[in-house]
Amino acid sequence: MSSFETFNFSVDDGVATITLSRPESRNAINSTMREELGALVRQIQLDQSIRALVLTGAGETFCAGGDLLGMEGVDSRIMRQRLMAAHTYLTELMNLDRPVIAAVDGTAYGAGFSLALAADIVVASNRARFCMAFMRVGLLPDYGAMYTLPRVVGLQRAKELIYSAREISAEEALRLGIALEIHAPEDVLQRATTLAHAMKHMSPAAFGFTKHTLNQSYESSLATMLGLEAAAQSMAIATPECTEAIARFAAKQTPAYKWPKNTS
Repeated sequence: MSSFETFNFSVDDGVATITLSRPESRNAINSTMREELGALVRQIQLDQSIRALVLTGAGETFCAGGDLLGMEGVDSRIMRQRLMAAHTYLTELMNLDRPVIAAVDGTAYGAGFSLALAADIVVASNRARFCMAFMRVGLLPDYGAMYTLPRVVGLQRAKELIYSAREISAEEALRLGIALEIHAPEDVLQRATTLAHAMKHMSPAAFGFTKHTLNQSYESSLATMLGLEAAAQSMAIATPECTEAIARFAAKQTPAYKWPKNTS
């Protein structure tokens, strides 16, 4: 695997882990991190041996957001170029045809919060803190948050979280549906990894079709969704994974895929 300046990247038995690693700036996103994250997402896209992805942060912070010191002197043209480049890999990450699980410990502020929302599932530690902090510095939410956040919490609550720029606890994130589970700090990454290792046993075709269809649900009519469902199901039923699963069911054998229980 390639080496990166701002990330630790590893693959273990089909599960990749991307660890944001700029501890001196609480894993804030700078230009190097943006470039490297784009390269990493493209690398994962091309590697079909990777069946699931865990996204986390080094130390006691997930990501403090954008590196404000790196924004000094940045004009409108450069800012637009930076965001358009980031939008390319964020779209690729959100549409990745494999499970993406964010393990959030500590701070997830600004673009760090947005990055967590790009995952399929967010598992948080009990000391995780989320904040759409953009209004504090005269900016508006980016990294896709104005698309993802209302879809998670509803439009009015998304407006409140953005306008107030207030911090929310792990418990509130759980209530709002931002986090799926809460665990002790020493357990959160292990739980995310356990989920990833379980989910890698899903049919790649069935998962990819399902995620692609769900990602279009808010913009599509019922007729469109039913059409996508029928087209995807006709392809999924012809896959070896479906044939094997039906055979296992007929033989009263244990399914190859099972969601791991939450024991916290």
